[in-house]
Amino acid sequence: MVTPENTIIGFIGTGVMGKSMASHLVKAGFPLYVYTRTKEKADELLAQGAKWAASPKEIANSANIVFTIVGYPKDVEEVYLGENGLIPNGKAGSFYIDMTTSAPTLAARIYEEAKKAGIHTLDAPVSGGDIGAQEAKLSIMVGGDKADFEYILPLFEKLGTNIVYQGKAGSGQHTKMCNQIAIASNMIGVAEAIIYAEKAGLDPENVLKSITKGAAGSWSLSNLAPRMLQQDFAPGFYIKHFIKDMKIAIDEANGMGMDAPGLQLAKSLYDQLAGKGEENSGTQAIYKYWK
Repeated sequence: MVTPENTIIGFIGTGVMGKSMASHLVKAGFPLYVYTRTKEKADELLAQGAKWAASPKEIANSANIVFTIVGYPKDVEEVYLGENGLIPNGKAGSFYIDMTTSAPTLAARIYEEAKKAGIHTLDAPVSGGDIGAQEAKLSIMVGGDKADFEYILPLFEKLGTNIVYQGKAGSGQHTKMCNQIAIASNMIGVAEAIIYAEKAGLDPENVLKSITKGAAGSWSLSNLAPRMLQQDFAPGFYIKHFIKDMKIAIDEANGMGMDAPGLQLAKSLYDQLAGKGEENSGTQAIYKYWK
């Protein structure tokens, strides 16, 4: 059983979501070591009692359960498999949980390499954005060994409310691709609906009162459409990371012989926004495509 008495947690990545997630673990009483490339991003956690680690290697030496949520698959590969990474420096019996949205094939490779070292790994990407992370209401989709999932479940419950075991290593990442595919086309619809309401001379906020509760309802419509209307394009989830996710999904779909025209269209629109300097805006900035 996971308790603060038998567990030291490491947390790598304290960005928009990671900072809130790590904070929940500190508040639950778990000793926490934190590493991020820019130390200043960890200041709030350090003030809460977390301890600083200078590298993933130091995290591996200090903690027996490690969570990671970094930017890109190349970052995941470096953190887990690099010379100063977790697996080359980890201790047998440790648990490593990657919550980055990354490539399913990489998750499976990490699992196999960790297994050789007697280390347990789970791929556990999340959905819910900055709000879900702040409120500990994330959806967590998990791949790996079922027994490992059940052991880590009490910690997942500190971070989210919809926690589902999906199957073998890589299954969590495949599920997250399904999530991102569904969001991609939906974001186009959300933005087009708002633009249409404005051009029709309607009060868009009043329109949302009707359509968020009907068949058109979605998380993006309820949470991101209001940000569009407020001209709030701060990132709950970066456009550059969404483009990364869509590319992974397209590559995986191609590998399975699947055509994904809705996903391709969404990525092309976001690519255009990124080309205009919006890569660090939130995904709701797709509204600007029409503006």
